[in-house]
Amino acid sequence: MAKNVILIGFMGVGKGRTARMLAQKTGCYTVDTDDLIETMVKMKIRDIFARRGEPFFRDLEQQTANWLRKNVKHTIVSTGGGFFQVKKLHKLGLIVYLHSSVEAILETIMQHPQAKKKIKKRPLLQDLDQARALYAKRLPLYRKAADIEINVQGREIEAVADEIIASLERR
Repeated sequence: MAKNVILIGFMGVGKGRTARMLAQKTGCYTVDTDDLIETMVKMKIRDIFARRGEPFFRDLEQQTANWLRKNVKHTIVSTGGGFFQVKKLHKLGLIVYLHSSVEAILETIMQHPQAKKKIKKRPLLQDLDQARALYAKRLPLYRKAADIEINVQGREIEAVADEIIASLERR
């Protein structure tokens, strides 16, 4: 890979799983922006939202983006659902939007054996009506930010990773 691959998309769409499969298939490293943030401030994302609020968290995302831009190369980066809003996103690498309907995302999360833990981990999923409204607001923004859009709905992660690799090879 000539540059980083930045996976964006709504929370719960499978960015982390896709990044791990891409890393396995390409031999590249992968990092997760939420993990980087939690390590930086020694707090869980839900606690950052609860104690410091969303604006503080968005500032941490920007700090993380700045660090990635300066220090990370040839890496697959999975991001939080709102990370696509950072300044100079395209300077981080090639942006791949993983798309699925909000209902399919919510259904996948609800069917997971650890559904309660997955929802608790995502503060913006606490109210499903608000989550649907957030998805509707973000959908055109994800598409505008993306260099590549991949439909992941109802697909196996390996097939998604293979399509991303094929898309990268065509560039």
